[in-house]
Amino acid sequence: MTRLMPALLAAIVVALGSAAASAQDNQGTPEQRAACMADAFRLCSAYIPDPPGVEACLRQRKSDLSEGCKAVFEQASAGSTKVR
Repeated sequence: MTRLMPALLAAIVVALGSAAASAQDNQGTPEQRAACMADAFRLCSAYIPDPPGVEACLRQRKSDLSEGCKAVFEQASAGSTKVR
């Protein structure tokens, strides 16, 4: 399991970077990724290491997200009307 942790973390970072992407640079900040890391493990671990799956899961579980992670998704939605 310890050998899988770097791959799992990389997948989460990619998924959260996509979810929190701004219209300009398509990358979330380290703060945005950190805000959702625990939620990704808590709510969506079955989708790790599939970044689009983690993102979709977090979006579907929006009502269960921590306040910080919920703010990341709200900010991403406000920044772009295009659904990925």
